[in-house]
Amino acid sequence: MRILVLSNIGSGLYKFRREVLAEMAKENEVFFCVPSDEYISLLTDMGCQFIDNPLLERHGVNPLKELKLLFFYRRVIKKVEPDIVFTYTIKPNVYGGMVCAGLGIPYVANITGLGTAVENGGALQALSLFLYRMGLRKARSVFFQNEENRDFMIGRGIVKGDYDVIPGSGVNLDQFRLHPYPDGDTVDFLFAGRIMKEKGIDQYIDAAKEIRDKHHETRFHICGSYEEDYHDTIRKLNDDGTVIYHGVVDDMVPFYTMASCVVLPTYYPEGLNNVLLEGAATGRPLITTNRPGCREVVDDGINGFFAERQNSRDLIEKVEAFLALSREEREKMGLAGRRKVEEHFDRRIIIGKYMDVIGSLNR
Repeated sequence: MRILVLSNIGSGLYKFRREVLAEMAKENEVFFCVPSDEYISLLTDMGCQFIDNPLLERHGVNPLKELKLLFFYRRVIKKVEPDIVFTYTIKPNVYGGMVCAGLGIPYVANITGLGTAVENGGALQALSLFLYRMGLRKARSVFFQNEENRDFMIGRGIVKGDYDVIPGSGVNLDQFRLHPYPDGDTVDFLFAGRIMKEKGIDQYIDAAKEIRDKHHETRFHICGSYEEDYHDTIRKLNDDGTVIYHGVVDDMVPFYTMASCVVLPTYYPEGLNNVLLEGAATGRPLITTNRPGCREVVDDGINGFFAERQNSRDLIEKVEAFLALSREEREKMGLAGRRKVEEHFDRRIIIGKYMDVIGSLNR
């Protein structure tokens, strides 16, 4: 069988979906179409065939460029002649879906979060939903990563066919193993992800400033790329010791192992947050917001705490509540998180969902 995968970035395919692609490639011919990046060779080494996509701009809205992307997908799909297409993120979901619908090719769309354009309302939301309706109208199945996204799209008539809620991208429990809880002199908090306003970085910084003044044993770490607006801020805070900035990190396991707690006060429209899954898998308590894409991973008071979105004072209070716990109580929280991901978020569950869809083509 010939399988085509459309996505917006190679790193996402490799970091979160390589096990799915590897399973597909065992008995099928797998093509993936993304803009070129440093992860391409890792995917081709798995036996997948690369098709460069120089036209996809993740945040671009130029109508002419979007039309060119649509016709590019049409050329690619007609050339590959896939038996099924899997799409991820809004532009591949929309434009790839339109082409597949027009050509009568089975396709499965994965909604990895609704994005700010949909969540913020207004004219951009109306346009995005119109495009989603066109792209998903003939999908063989639509995979959602949380129930709120599902209910939103179903309630507005965007998805009318088959759908399923899957546990995000899942987590590789062999790669992110349970590690002994730290037993050092410091308490290390970890923020990992894109350093942007919607990820709650401002609230994390506010917490670092206040907590560090009162609790000198604490350290606030940051891993990830920053948007230009935060360049000077992060560098200054790193220089004065408020935070410890580690830059972009490929292997997060040593940082989760070091951490006493993973903190992600995001209010970004998540599908299902991978940092929280990975942190829980390594046995670390979590502090995050009670919103879709986060609440699925955390049971408040059991394996972490919820902080109110965009509320620095509440986040500080939750960090204080964590610091008030004994080491044994913190370790117990981490173990509860590990049990939760073992039961609900094992990446093998995701592989099974995809292979079931592929198998259904032969039935």
